[in-house]
Amino acid sequence: MTTINNMLIFSMITLGLAFCFFPKEAVADKGTATFYTPPYVPSSCYGNTDEGVMIAAASEAIWDNRAACGRKYRVTCLSATNKGDPHPCNGNSVVVKIVDYCPPPACRGTIDLSQEAFSSIANTDAGKINIAFDRV
Repeated sequence: MTTINNMLIFSMITLGLAFCFFPKEAVADKGTATFYTPPYVPSSCYGNTDEGVMIAAASEAIWDNRAACGRKYRVTCLSATNKGDPHPCNGNSVVVKIVDYCPPPACRGTIDLSQEAFSSIANTDAGKINIAFDRV
């Protein structure tokens, strides 16, 4: 009986450790991204303070009643959402800081990237892309 208990404990520990080493991408959320163009100030989170160009506006899905302000997300282009550019992704990821709110119904994506952030991961001719994103 002790051998069985030891094997069970060993198996549970091994399984638990295996889950610790899964890459972050395995738990990334999926959605869509669009982009907006300058000027980037004022913003809902920082008013007239310039927060740079690697920024984004959060949709209702991640806005969290302003709690999203200042959060950083790694965004990766997965694929096109339309036939305008069938291969918009360039294989890069970008880390952006949430500085603004993208309210419904005007907001067309999960996250609205600055034009510079969008163009660092995809061709802007696509307009809208499928993405994976996770908080960093």
